[in-house]
Amino acid sequence: MNKEKFDNLNIFGKGDFNSEYAKYFIGNSYLNPLVKKEESPIFMANVTFEPGCRNNWHIHHAKEGGGQILICVSGYGWYQEEGKEAVSLTPGKVIVIKPNIKHWHGAKKDSWFSHISVEVPGVETKNEWLEEVSDEEYNKL
Repeated sequence: MNKEKFDNLNIFGKGDFNSEYAKYFIGNSYLNPLVKKEESPIFMANVTFEPGCRNNWHIHHAKEGGGQILICVSGYGWYQEEGKEAVSLTPGKVIVIKPNIKHWHGAKKDSWFSHISVEVPGVETKNEWLEEVSDEEYNKL
């Protein structure tokens, strides 16, 4: 999906360059918070990935509760859990990521992509950022 078409369909907006987490991404991503952390117990943001952009493998740890929900908004992307086949992401698809599962997500090579990221509240939650998704792994998709 080209940028012009993507921008017209990305109803929550691209947001600003995701500088705080840039070191955990290959390519550029953008973050548009939909709620303020201090105003809601659930943080939600629209995350936009340029074509080919993906985050590193990572785990949302939690003693109880926790995890993440992805609500696909615009464009086309990938989601993959360790040891499983990648799942194609399209607008309207919802991915529920249980806590303590190693995974990654991002755009397809030829498309911009955005999803709403919902951080599920829990006890003793923390994110662990791991290795990059290699070009070799990614290019097989």
